[in-house]
Amino acid sequence: MSPALVRPFCLRSVQHARLLIATVQSAMLQIAVWRDDTCPITLPRRGGKQTDSECELLFSLFPGVPIGTGVTLQKAAARTAGFAVLYLAATYLGRLTVMDDTNLSLVWPAAGVLAVWFLAQRESGLRWLDYAALTIITLAVNVATGATLLLAAFFAVANLVQGIAFVSLLGRWLPGVWDRPLAHLTDLWRLAAAALVSTLCGAAIGPTGIWLVNGAYSGDAAAVWLARNTVAILLISVAALQLKHGVVRLRPTELLAILVTSATAYYLVFAHTRSLPVAFALLALTVWVALRMHTTVVVLHDLVFGSLAVVFTLLDHGPFAAIGSHPVRALVAQLFVGTIAVVGLALALGRDEREALIAELRSSGDAATRQARLMTTIVESMTEGLAVIDGEGQFLMRNPAAVRLLGGVTSLTGRVATGSYYGMFHPDGSPIAEQDLPYRRALSSDQVQTMDILVRNAALPEGRILRFNVTRLTTYPGGPHHAVVVFHDVTADRRHRDELISFAGMVAHDLLNPLTTIEGWNEVLETELAGHPSADRVVRINRATARMRSFLNGLIAYTSARDGRLHPETINLYWLARDVATGYLDQAQESGAPVPEFEFGELDAVDADPVLVRQLLESLIGNAVKFTQEGVPPRISIASQPAASGLVRVDVTDNGIGIPAGRRDAVFSHFHRAEGSTGYAGTGLGLAICKRIVERHGGTITVASNPAGSGSRMTFTLPRARASYAQPAAPAWTYFTPSQ
Repeated sequence: MSPALVRPFCLRSVQHARLLIATVQSAMLQIAVWRDDTCPITLPRRGGKQTDSECELLFSLFPGVPIGTGVTLQKAAARTAGFAVLYLAATYLGRLTVMDDTNLSLVWPAAGVLAVWFLAQRESGLRWLDYAALTIITLAVNVATGATLLLAAFFAVANLVQGIAFVSLLGRWLPGVWDRPLAHLTDLWRLAAAALVSTLCGAAIGPTGIWLVNGAYSGDAAAVWLARNTVAILLISVAALQLKHGVVRLRPTELLAILVTSATAYYLVFAHTRSLPVAFALLALTVWVALRMHTTVVVLHDLVFGSLAVVFTLLDHGPFAAIGSHPVRALVAQLFVGTIAVVGLALALGRDEREALIAELRSSGDAATRQARLMTTIVESMTEGLAVIDGEGQFLMRNPAAVRLLGGVTSLTGRVATGSYYGMFHPDGSPIAEQDLPYRRALSSDQVQTMDILVRNAALPEGRILRFNVTRLTTYPGGPHHAVVVFHDVTADRRHRDELISFAGMVAHDLLNPLTTIEGWNEVLETELAGHPSADRVVRINRATARMRSFLNGLIAYTSARDGRLHPETINLYWLARDVATGYLDQAQESGAPVPEFEFGELDAVDADPVLVRQLLESLIGNAVKFTQEGVPPRISIASQPAASGLVRVDVTDNGIGIPAGRRDAVFSHFHRAEGSTGYAGTGLGLAICKRIVERHGGTITVASNPAGSGSRMTFTLPRARASYAQPAAPAWTYFTPSQ
C-alpha cells in the first residue's frame, strides 16, 4: 500500500487516540469524588446537586452511563482497572513471543483475558471505559514493542471487535453462562464456536492490517492468529468460569502423582526428543487428569502444561522446534495446545454430565422406590379388593383384600381362573358365563363395567355379594390393554335394600285398598260438586291419587320382577311389541299428543316369561314415547339379531332427549332420574325393573346414543327360543301406523 495513502489514515488515528486519552484522563480525575445519586454522576459543589443542564452536559460527555443502573462509577472503574492490569500483562507477554521478521506473536493470552474482561463487564453501564482502556493498552504495548502506530491501531480494532463479538455470540448461544459453570458438552462446543467465530472477526482485521503495513498478506500469519486466539479464549475463559463457580475436589496424592508425572513427561518430550515426534503420547496424561480430577483442575493442567509446551518451542526445544517455518511452528504448537484442551475438557465435562445424570437417576430411582413403597402400603391397607389383569388373564398385581373378599380362593397359575372356580354367580344364583366376567367385559369395551356378583364357595357357604367396578387401562398409545378391577363387599347393603324393597312391596299392596277407597269417594265428590267453584280441588285429588297409584304399581311391579317365579315360554316378539305399540298409539290419539311412529325389523322369538317381557317392552317403549322434545312426534324402531351364547339381542331406538354418556349406568339404579327428565312424570323405577327382568332371564341391558341422530338406543338380550317352529315373525322393515 502506498505511504501517501497510509499517512492521512495514520494521522487521523493519532488524533482520535489523543482525544480518547484526554477524555479518559479527565474521567479518571473525577473517579474519587463521583457517586451514585438521582443524577447518576454528581460532582462535589457548594450548591449541592447538579442542575439538569449540568447532568445533560455530563451525559453528553459520558453517554455510556444509563440512569438508574445502580452501578457506581467507582465500582465499574475499579473492575476496569483490574482487568486492564491483567490485559496489560498478558499483552506484554504475548508481544515477547513475536516471531522473526514478523510483527505477529506466537501466543496471545491477552485474547483470553479480553474475553473474560468483556464477559464480566457485559452488563456494566460504563462499557466505554473498558473499550477505552483496551484501546489505550493495545496501542501503547504494541508501539512500545516495535509495532508502528498504524499497525497497533489495526490490532486495537481487531481485539475490540473480537471481544465484542465473543460476548454477543456467547449471550445468544449460552445465555447466563457467567452465572454458572460449564456443565454439558454442548456448553463446551458452543463456547468453542463463539471463540472461533469471534476470532475469525478479529483475523479479518489483524492480518489485513499487517498486509496494509508490510505490503504482503500472509496466510500463515492469519492461520496463526486464528489458532492462537481461539485456543487462548477457550482455555482462559473456561478456567475463569470454573474458578468462579467450580468446587474443586482434590485427591492430594493422585494430584501430586499427576503433576510429577506430567512435569517429567513434558520435560522428556520437549527437552530431549527434538528429533522424535512423540508429543502425541502426552495426550495420555490429559486423559488421566480428565477422568480422575475436577474440571477446574483439568483446565488448569491444560493451561499450565500447554503453556510449558509453547515455552519450550520458543526456546527452540522439543519436537515442534524442528519445524523450519516460524508460522508453521507456531501453528502446530497452538494446535497441540488446543487439542489437549479440547480432549481434556470434553472428557471432563462428559464425565461431569454422566455423573450428574447418574446422580439424578439414582435420586429418581430412590424417589420411585419410596413412592412404590408408599403405594404398596396404601394398596395393601385398602379394605377394597384391587387387581390388575392383562389381556391374557394374567394377574399383574392384587392386594390382600382381593384374596380375602373371595374367601381366600386363589389361582395356582397366577392367571384368572373360571368363575365357577371362585364360586361366582349372578345375584339371582344363576352361573356367570366366562365372557360375562367383569374383567373380560372391560377388556372388550372401553366403558366402565359395573356389576354385582354373588360369591359362594367352601369358605363362604352363606355367600357374599361383591360390587365390581372394572376399567380398561392402556399403559401407552397402541399398547396392550389391562383391566383394573376394584370390588368391595355390599352384602349388608344389598340385604338392607332388599328388605326395604320387600317392605315397600308389602306396603304398596296394603295401601291399594285405602287408595281405592279414596278414589271411590272422590268420584262421589266429583258428582256432588259438579259445577261448584270447588270442583277443581277434586281434580287435583284425582291427579294426586293417580300419581300415588302409579308409584304403588311400580313398587309392586318391581317386587314381582325381583321375586316372582318365572314361567318361561316361547314368545313371538313381533306380535307382542306390536300389541304394546298399539296401546300407545291409541293413548296418543285419545289425548291429542303427537302420534308416535313405529318401525319393526326382524324380531326373533325368545323363551321368557311373557308377563315380564310385556312389562319390559311397555317400560322401554313408554320411556321412548314420553321422553321426547315437546311437539316432536316420537319415532321408535325395534329390531333384533342373534347374539352369542344362545341369546337374542333386541334394540329399541328412539329420537328422544337422550341420556348423557356419564349417566348411562346410573339410570338402571333404583329411583334414579336421568338429567333433563325432571319435567317428565315418573318414579325412577322403570329401568331398574327392566334390568331386573333381563338379568333374571340371564341377559344384560345397556343404553347408548342413537347412531342415526338424537335419542337413545336401549339394547337387551333374552334367551333365543329353542322350539323348531320359532322363526322370525316379521320381515325387515315394517312401518306401523294406527290404521294397521
